[in-house]
Amino acid sequence: LKGRKLLNLDSEEEGIFTVSCAGGMRADCTLPGKREPLGGESCYAVTLSGLQGGHSGGDIDKGRGSANALMGRVLYSAMEQLSGLRLAAIQGGRFDNVICSRCDAVIAVPAGKEAELEQFIRGFDATLKNEYAGCDAGVTLECAKTEAASAVSAETTSVMLHTLLALPQGVEEMSADFPGLVQTSLNMGVVKLDGDGLHITFSIRSSIASRKLMLAQRVRAVAALAGGTVAERGVYPGWQYKRESQFRDTLLAAYKDLTGKDGVVEATHGGLECGLLMEKIPGLDAVSMGPELHDVHSVRERLSVPSTERTYELVCELLRRSC
Repeated sequence: LKGRKLLNLDSEEEGIFTVSCAGGMRADCTLPGKREPLGGESCYAVTLSGLQGGHSGGDIDKGRGSANALMGRVLYSAMEQLSGLRLAAIQGGRFDNVICSRCDAVIAVPAGKEAELEQFIRGFDATLKNEYAGCDAGVTLECAKTEAASAVSAETTSVMLHTLLALPQGVEEMSADFPGLVQTSLNMGVVKLDGDGLHITFSIRSSIASRKLMLAQRVRAVAALAGGTVAERGVYPGWQYKRESQFRDTLLAAYKDLTGKDGVVEATHGGLECGLLMEKIPGLDAVSMGPELHDVHSVRERLSVPSTERTYELVCELLRRSC
């Protein structure tokens, strides 16, 4: 391929031209830890639920709570008050690119500390309800007595909860070119305690490749301090905004001449194919556009025929002007 202009026809709103998207990767963090028999402690199931969750690309900037990150905060705070607390189980989330809406844990506390724990959970429930009243009003933290045969040691529990509290979550940086758009973020999508230790999976996104690598570096650094490891997978490139683009200017001028309207230039924190092609073809100048589509990827998906005709005319005009 020798061309250096890419018109991507994978957008869904006529008159909106996408010029940047986030790249991403997955990071799987493992903190080692072995279970040991319990010795007379009281066990409690702790549940954090009622959060909205959402997509880690489109909803990460809405201020919604991550049940995984919040459970780490809850248990760390409980550990500060109840020395000897041990982690027997934790499970939150199924997909790394979904903001976790529920996390369940089982903890063991020294005998005689039951009333103190129950009072702590009630108080922290009120704290979360106050903090998230404007965006996650349904948040609920509760506990109930349960049974467990084993848990990781108090020392290992401390390392795991320090790490969960220290690991970043959510928006890290907003775009300077597109006010209101997230540039860099990460999502603690899955947390699970298995027989070999605690597993934490992140989805990391950024439209600037070096910022994506920086976040992966931070996760590795925190995990390394805790004696853990991080494996990276599913890396895909972003599409960084070009402040000067003759191809974009030509397309916008053609759109204005054909419709009498100014086109809207936008970026997305999701992913588009353009980044993959731009990584392989240095200097590629790209814009994504398309006709009006609704309810895409559902049984109600539909396409506006008049919008498709106008989009076809715009593509033809752009080709004439680009020769």
